[in-house]
Amino acid sequence: MTTTDTPNQKDESLLALTLRQPPANVEAEQALLGALLTNNRAYDRVSDFLAGEHFANRVNGQIYDAIARRIENGQLADPVTMRAELEHSGILASVGGMAYMAKLLSSMVGIINAGDYGRTIHDAWIRRQLIDIGENVVNNAFGTTIGLSGQDQIEAGEEALFKLATEKGNEGDFVSFNKALSGAIEVAAQAFQNEGHVTGLTSGLRDLDKKTGGLHPSDLLILAGRPAMGKTALATKMAFSAARAIMDEAEETGTKPKGAVAIFSLEMSAEQLATRILSEQAEVSGERIRRGDIGQKEFDRFVRVSHELARLPLVIDDTPAISLSAMRTRCRRLKRTQGLCLVVVDYLQLMRPSVGTRPESRVLEISMITQGLKAIAKELEVPVLALSQLSRQVESREDKRPMLSDLRESGSIEQDADAVMFVYRDEYYLQQRMPKETAFESTEKYSVAMDEWQRKMSLVHNKAELILEKQRHGPTGTINLFFEGEYTRFADLDTIHQEH
Repeated sequence: MTTTDTPNQKDESLLALTLRQPPANVEAEQALLGALLTNNRAYDRVSDFLAGEHFANRVNGQIYDAIARRIENGQLADPVTMRAELEHSGILASVGGMAYMAKLLSSMVGIINAGDYGRTIHDAWIRRQLIDIGENVVNNAFGTTIGLSGQDQIEAGEEALFKLATEKGNEGDFVSFNKALSGAIEVAAQAFQNEGHVTGLTSGLRDLDKKTGGLHPSDLLILAGRPAMGKTALATKMAFSAARAIMDEAEETGTKPKGAVAIFSLEMSAEQLATRILSEQAEVSGERIRRGDIGQKEFDRFVRVSHELARLPLVIDDTPAISLSAMRTRCRRLKRTQGLCLVVVDYLQLMRPSVGTRPESRVLEISMITQGLKAIAKELEVPVLALSQLSRQVESREDKRPMLSDLRESGSIEQDADAVMFVYRDEYYLQQRMPKETAFESTEKYSVAMDEWQRKMSLVHNKAELILEKQRHGPTGTINLFFEGEYTRFADLDTIHQEH
């Protein structure tokens, strides 16, 4: 038989909810403080995760901070040495003065149990923070904060939970050198066994993989260049190659792909990006595809290749001006549901910082974004490849090869990145300097200039440079690449090119 609550019973239930007290354990706080005042060595068991702000009782938190300051300064912290400070600051005035210290000493626990009491206090603090976050989510949902859409509220709640999860001060511990050595040996063994000595995901570029060992988990890689250099094409090549390698491995082992490659395309739509990949793989000009200027044979090849590519674990998010918190949420969801192996961001200057943050300057905003991308790489243990624009000062130099100082709103881009790469094509700039007949006094001089220009063009035709300017874990240098403009395709540069 089902019973229905009467209005009075509902009112009583709501009243009970409002009267509930936030999680706290004042007895544990007093017991821990008593242990610290009796034996300062107890501080070593809680100092790496507990702070005064974690105490539910404000006075207890202030006493803890005062004890911590003395111990950190190498001084003794007991009722005698702390009396003057506590009385002068008035911390104990609201709890009965020095008599409260006697109460703390009578509540003390042994040094062995100090860590457990500290974790009890810390856990209660986490629960109180969760209640605050929940209340904010509810209040925002009721519309108390103007200007926040439902999606923004989801991202703000996710960001608050992420911040609590990463900054909650959870205790860590040292990793023994023996354990660290074991991990290093595993990486070295994997490199030895793998063809090409690639330990991470392949970039699809032989010479780049030789220098970097592939794309490694937790690394933030920056690929920068001026417009029309081919940043998106190169990043797409690397993403496609990684996805294909993941699929090949799955087919060899008879298992599902271990994860997907996620491309956040803030500048191009998903359809434009897919067309670019199809153009490269089917060897059909993207421009002709858009115009419909292709024959039946080319169209058939286009369709056949599209069916092959559809099997790849490659996903595209083309949300414009996506926020850092939204990107983090979607990457986590993908990691949980499908697995995640690589994140590509095109490009970081088009991103917004996390919802609720208002940086004072553009440089600080970009700094927050790069730090957030590095945090995503570490948290999800995947490489993150982020594209970046370069400042116009490149154009004012005779040698237009980029340098680290050319990174636009550089802030912490160079600092946060594990590797910084620049893509450069001399052919693009040389093409703009094509001689004009009207600029010469005679036809002969024009012909000489044109011959010289054509000679230089032949030297740089279909060539690009990938300048590895910074690499935290290996050598730097310039990698020569083959670039085919018709299909916006990058490949390894060999002395003799064979037709594909």
